[in-house]
Amino acid sequence: MASAGGRVVFLTGAAGGIGRVMTAALLAAGHSVAAVDRDAKALDRLMADHGAAKDRLHPIIVDLATAAGCASAIAGARARFGVIEAVINNAGIGMSSVRPDAEARAPTIEELTPEIWDRFMAIFVRAPLMLVRAALPDMKKNGFGRIINNTTSYVTMLRVQPYGSAKAALESMSAVWAKELDGSGITVNVLVPGGPTDTPLIADASGWPRDKMLRPEIMGPPTAWLVSDEAKNFSGRRITAARWDKNLPPAEAAARSSRAIGWPELSADAVWLTGGKS
Repeated sequence: MASAGGRVVFLTGAAGGIGRVMTAALLAAGHSVAAVDRDAKALDRLMADHGAAKDRLHPIIVDLATAAGCASAIAGARARFGVIEAVINNAGIGMSSVRPDAEARAPTIEELTPEIWDRFMAIFVRAPLMLVRAALPDMKKNGFGRIINNTTSYVTMLRVQPYGSAKAALESMSAVWAKELDGSGITVNVLVPGGPTDTPLIADASGWPRDKMLRPEIMGPPTAWLVSDEAKNFSGRRITAARWDKNLPPAEAAARSSRAIGWPELSADAVWLTGGKS
């Protein structure tokens, strides 16, 4: 089980650039982490970096693009910690998996094979659904839960596919889940860096200068706060980590750096068959 005062957090993509920052922040806050990643060597490095907290850090090597991988990861976390109290959907696949310069020169419709499309959707859409669905019984039973989804900037959703399209779907799912789980003790929030971030997910062939990118470290403070008991009434929000002010109390920093998940302002455009307001 987690240490006194800590929670059990199921974190995907835990050994990657942003995942490593999230792992460190969660461990520093006293939580236990089921660290899920498909890169065994990266997970070994993560474990080596946190030897002092090895009792609270459990590596799980799976490919979340498969349904079997998702089920195996959840089972592994429960076997180690007995419960799952928070799910952070951070695992990702970069556009460089389509071709090295895909960030700078977006793929055309003709380039996007069903196999490419399905893999992006499996990782960014199906996996979060399966993982949250599997973890919900623990959260509902205990009246406590945290769901944090890492989507992307709105400009990326409108600029590049399948990455942007898959992240837009996860954004929509997050908004729906937040409403469904309102009042249950389970919060649902989105956390994004706020722009291109210096991680291996962005290939050098993108041509983007790394010294101008955001640093992964900005994701640490909001991650730790969103899992905390203090954030119990904070749900349905999208935090932009680049706007998080570490000089403010966390609750105030969260309020100032966030807005509602999704595109609620567009609801005014809807016309219902009943003639009522949207």
